[in-house]
Amino acid sequence: MPGDRHTLRPLVTASRLARFFAPRSIALVGAADTSGWAQNIMLSSQTVGFSGPLIPVHPRHKEVFGQPAIPSLRQLDGPVDLAFVLAPQHAVADVLDDAAAAGVRNAVILASGYREVGDAGRDLQDRLIAHAVKHDITLLGPNCLGYVNAHARCAPFGFIVPPPLTAGPVGIVLQSGALATDVLAFARAHAIGVSVLASMGNEAMITTTDVIEYLIDDPATKVISLFLEEISSPGEFSRAAGRAAAAGKPIVALKAGASPAGQAAALAHTGSVTGDDAVVGAELRRLGVIRVTSLEELLATAALLGHARHPRGRRMGVLTTSGGACDIIADRSAAAGIEVPEFAPQTIAAIQPLLPPFASARNPLDVTGYTLAHRRTSALTPIDHALDAAASDPGLDFILFGGIRLPDARPANEGLAGLIEERLDWLAGRIASAPVPVIPVNATCVDISRYAREQLTCRGINVLPSIGLGICALQNALWWVENAGRAAAGRSQPAPAQPLLPAPASAPDGPWSELAARQFLAAAGVPLVPAELATSAEEAAGAAVRLGLPVALKVCSAQITHKSDLGGVELGLGSPAEVREAYRRVRAAGDAIPGAQVDGVLVTAMRGGGLELLAGVTMDPTFGPVLTVGLGGLWVEILRDISLRVLPVDPAEVKRMLNELRGAALLHGSRGRPRADLDRLAAVVCALGDAAVSLGSSLRALEVNPLWVSGGRVEALDALVVTGS
Repeated sequence: MPGDRHTLRPLVTASRLARFFAPRSIALVGAADTSGWAQNIMLSSQTVGFSGPLIPVHPRHKEVFGQPAIPSLRQLDGPVDLAFVLAPQHAVADVLDDAAAAGVRNAVILASGYREVGDAGRDLQDRLIAHAVKHDITLLGPNCLGYVNAHARCAPFGFIVPPPLTAGPVGIVLQSGALATDVLAFARAHAIGVSVLASMGNEAMITTTDVIEYLIDDPATKVISLFLEEISSPGEFSRAAGRAAAAGKPIVALKAGASPAGQAAALAHTGSVTGDDAVVGAELRRLGVIRVTSLEELLATAALLGHARHPRGRRMGVLTTSGGACDIIADRSAAAGIEVPEFAPQTIAAIQPLLPPFASARNPLDVTGYTLAHRRTSALTPIDHALDAAASDPGLDFILFGGIRLPDARPANEGLAGLIEERLDWLAGRIASAPVPVIPVNATCVDISRYAREQLTCRGINVLPSIGLGICALQNALWWVENAGRAAAGRSQPAPAQPLLPAPASAPDGPWSELAARQFLAAAGVPLVPAELATSAEEAAGAAVRLGLPVALKVCSAQITHKSDLGGVELGLGSPAEVREAYRRVRAAGDAIPGAQVDGVLVTAMRGGGLELLAGVTMDPTFGPVLTVGLGGLWVEILRDISLRVLPVDPAEVKRMLNELRGAALLHGSRGRPRADLDRLAAVVCALGDAAVSLGSSLRALEVNPLWVSGGRVEALDALVVTGS
């Protein structure tokens, strides 16, 4: 099929993409003086300093923007590196024919009306990609604005790049077009250096994952930031995320579609479902991808991880010129789990003489505005000397430095301007040489002036936009540092379990009876509370004696899944007589359900004490089988204290899931409960997950609720399996 990844792979290799994203010559097919898209590409190319030819191509216009135009790509004097196709949808295939004849092997397709409009558009897109494959053309789009490569100084990009564009370490991949302008504007306002920004369009050939792979190999990119509306190929995305972690390149992602309205908007824009947001979040965490909630947080986090040395611990030193800033930082840091320890005695001794008599050398440090009121006679200020001392404090892992304030323009006083620039030279050197990372931050999110941007950028200094965004970025960076090793190593991927049913065709279409579900789980090695099926009151009483009183009775029918709501469950039955009477009530409740085929009544042993958990597997439309663990019984609907993973998982991953629960302390023996054997519990949950995976595509849901645990004893007290075609 046209969009098969195996078929497309030769067109999106590392070497092909390296050429695609660094063209030395560009043809604008369909360019005209009246085309805003063409004008934007011309202006953006000027902004980034593109030095190669931009060749207008139009069948009717002899001249475009004062340059000679040619009627077709076939009239090129020689092949160009990239064709930006501005032509309408009906003409795109012909343009690709012309490109192939002219030896052009890369194209960006602006036209819309493909996958995003429904089935008819999908067919058009399939034909477009088949055409490109036939001609050996690597294609970005359709429905795409193009990209910017700041280091290669090229911008085949349908919107205006706000000048100036700072080349730097942050790669940006957007499953959106119009957001690109806002992202570039924020990057400019805060002197965030960009390597490549790509607007992905419909991803018919080059996908988000392909661009991630390209940025991993790009030496200019140190961090990869994503705006995602969908993750269409979870396996490929997972492998790319693992490669990025192994390469030491963090991925920061803003994923839309958390709400039903957001999912609907993403569907309307991309033509694809987004998947369950909780599943997406769990999978991103597992992969070591930092998930953020705003564009500002996305770029601030990327700036920190791209421009600064990564902090390796949570002990933060704080240097500011404001007591109020100290208060805000202390509060935000505590909420983010970042420590602000006392300075070491030698640090205090070095800093105290720098301060006015009413100030104290404590962390967070306020050197006070008093020091700012004095006329500058030397390049360094008290906060700089304090930085020099704090940088060697053995009790700190990094320093948040709020001491960079620059005027909007270069001072007319040459002496003062010289002092400012001499100080920046010193700061750049000290930040580079300090034993711990030094991370500059602004108090508020104000735009950096052109003068400040020039002075900071040429020295490699980046200042985080504000205290709030700065602490948030630090929290994200610390999470990445603490989890990147595990993400890079990858999780153990056990082989899917062999089918446990005689044949896939034997799986019923709909819910199973609890007896069938128990037999299935028992075959998978999941321990179950002892039970017997009874078809008479006397059989039930006999089973109760054998199992040991007290017992529970449950109607057994594939058509009755919510048994307790219908009077189909009785608990705590302490005598044979009680069991007989309860049997009659439970059986009658089941027989009263229209269309229900009642197999009998399950008699099960009762379990007291311990802790009740939920363990279940459902099918996500994007990611496949997803495991959920959490507090079970009635608590699951009230507290929603759950953790999720895409299957398969190993016991170590299950233990991490259990420890993510807010109620994890209950598993560790709090409030007089026996400490749960987490190794045993994790093994049981893995067996349950393997059983679910073994059902293949027929699985709809598999749930054990409650899964009872008391010390080393683990038993499924209730089981539900639902399959279907």
